[in-house]
Amino acid sequence: MTDELSPVGRFETIVLATDGSEFSAAAETTALELARRCSARLLVTRVVLTNPEYEALVPDRVQKAEIEAQKQIDKVAEEARAAGVRAETVLRQGSDPYHEVVRVANDKHADVVVIGRRTRSDLARLMVGDSTAKVIGLASCSVLVAPRDTKMPEKGILIATDGSRLGDAAAYSAVRLVGKCGLPLTAVSVVAEDSGSEERAEAQAAVDRVRKAAAKEQVEVDAMLQEGSRPDTVILETARAKGADMIVVGSHGRTGLSRLMMGSVSERVIGNADCPVLVVKASM
Repeated sequence: MTDELSPVGRFETIVLATDGSEFSAAAETTALELARRCSARLLVTRVVLTNPEYEALVPDRVQKAEIEAQKQIDKVAEEARAAGVRAETVLRQGSDPYHEVVRVANDKHADVVVIGRRTRSDLARLMVGDSTAKVIGLASCSVLVAPRDTKMPEKGILIATDGSRLGDAAAYSAVRLVGKCGLPLTAVSVVAEDSGSEERAEAQAAVDRVRKAAAKEQVEVDAMLQEGSRPDTVILETARAKGADMIVVGSHGRTGLSRLMMGSVSERVIGNADCPVLVVKASM
């Protein structure tokens, strides 16, 4: 068992994935503010849905869609520049917008993709067709999911760690982000009520590593163990009790699920949170 967190957590290049709809409004606001706080480059990205057959049948419609999409992302980029953010636009075509967003993130070596969440739901593991789940599953970088009518945190950030490598990566990212935002940090590790001494010791070691990383960054942290049969419920309830308006989780926990699966705890937190959730991906 190590006593150090993984050296990750950059916020230098941010990809905003927007479709111009009301469901992307929160992602736009969140991405702009994240870029401003972190002095990051913002890539305002939109994908025009098309395929060769459709383009051959109605080329004028595709061209019109591209013009409208470019206008929309130009407007977002202009707002970002007015706020002092370095902003660029990226317009892509494709039959699957989420693969295109991931390609942009890979091509530009992005640290974070910011995307909206259309629905409030308890995401099932097999719902890989869900837009948010697809981006999280396919992206090699972290993904910030912004539910409708939310924004960057103003009250505090909660990190949920299970002591795994990905939990440590998420914790380090949370510490770095708190340092840039100047907000209180809460760290929680959830254990079952019938957990044995070894499991409790591992959970305690996880929050102790967060304390150590926070101390290095001169960040105060309220670190705690919580009991409960449903870790996702405990995480959400703790965030509300502590007034945290952003939650940070790893892309999956100890179960080592495939890339298209986030892990049931992370999925349920993302699906049911009423604040943005940063899903941290560690290098594989």
